[in-house]
Amino acid sequence: MGSMFCQLFRTIPRKETTFIMLQLSVDISMLKSSCKLILKKLKRWMEPQKACVSITSIPGSAEIISEPLGVVLVISAWNYPFLLAMDPVLGAIAAGNAVVLKPSEVSPSTSSLLASLVSDYLDNSAIKVVEGAVDETTMLLEQKWDKIFYTGCTRVGRVVMTAAAKHLTPVVLELGGKCPLVIDSKTDLKVTSKRVAVGKWGSNNGQACVAPDYIITTKSFAPKLIESLKQTLTSFFGDKPLLSPDLSRIVNTNHFSRLTKLLDDQRAFGKIVHGGERDEKLLMIAPTILLDVPADALMMNEEIFGPLLPIITVDKIEDSIDIIKSHPKPLAAYLFSNDKKLEKMFVKQISAGGMIVNDTVLHLTNPSLPFGGVGDSGIGAYHGKHSFDAFSHKKPVLHRCFIGEVWARYPPYNAMKLKFSSSAVAGDIFGALLSLVRCR
Repeated sequence: MGSMFCQLFRTIPRKETTFIMLQLSVDISMLKSSCKLILKKLKRWMEPQKACVSITSIPGSAEIISEPLGVVLVISAWNYPFLLAMDPVLGAIAAGNAVVLKPSEVSPSTSSLLASLVSDYLDNSAIKVVEGAVDETTMLLEQKWDKIFYTGCTRVGRVVMTAAAKHLTPVVLELGGKCPLVIDSKTDLKVTSKRVAVGKWGSNNGQACVAPDYIITTKSFAPKLIESLKQTLTSFFGDKPLLSPDLSRIVNTNHFSRLTKLLDDQRAFGKIVHGGERDEKLLMIAPTILLDVPADALMMNEEIFGPLLPIITVDKIEDSIDIIKSHPKPLAAYLFSNDKKLEKMFVKQISAGGMIVNDTVLHLTNPSLPFGGVGDSGIGAYHGKHSFDAFSHKKPVLHRCFIGEVWARYPPYNAMKLKFSSSAVAGDIFGALLSLVRCR
């Protein structure tokens, strides 16, 4: 395994090795954490869960048993190529399933490495890797699976769900969307700027599904926020960010062209207040902040998934809630504020896959929290025990003995039996007893 990583790193310029190692350490350390958690908790997760019995089932007992679904398909994304490929696989295997993994063709070196590692070190009767691009993915989706787990964009998510519907296959769709970030003037500006910057540009230079997609703040506070973000970006990436070893490249020329199109849109280009530099040869785009980008601009109508961060201004910070609610439900929503009233309003009124107050991104590192979307941002959730549950069928089992027969259950029926049965099914013990007295 070590030699494979060495071969992978020979293609990386020396100045970028430290950053790549950091990204890989995040990928791999989170995977190791998932493995340790599963090894520690799996026996407990697998145990049948006791359930209450209704009065219609007394005497008796009930339990819920977790059983594997069967053979599942995992289609992963490229931006965290180890974590997003293997973390759902861990949950599927822990739940007792067999897995076919389709890594992203956008990260071909990692795809090849995963295929080699899985073949060499894991049980090939339970886990297979299928490499390829659109044709191979299409062929896989034509097959009948017991569950499909897909991580990627909403557009392809619709394709996956359409294919799954033909076989009535359940899906988990980890998608994305435009993750809003609301910044109130009642905040620690220095800390806020650092946490926003690392959540946006420290997460693969914005190429992460939970990276903030746009900021909403007040007109009066925007100048202070922009100045603070500029200072933070300079301290993080220097005066020449395209030369920074700590800033990620854009993944390929297609995505570079897509982001360039968003940036060169005439409705947005004049709104740049910081950054905007780019180098197509290096596939680098500097952290870019834009102010008051109009709603009809291209970047305001699709997930940016890159280093561009538009700022929308409002008169009152409470107006941000209406703006967010006018868009599809996001994968993540963020609020920075010391105002508890605003925090309570934000949490109550905004529907999102996940939410953080006074930070960004970190919720996905907590295995106790389910990670997933809602509405257009996804279906289902995983991480920790939620991964085990995502790939398990919760089978209810009711156990009864041959005593405790209730005569009212069987024909022929009369008024007393019907009243007694309806009360018993409703769980109304008093009503059931009362029906016996009244019908005598």
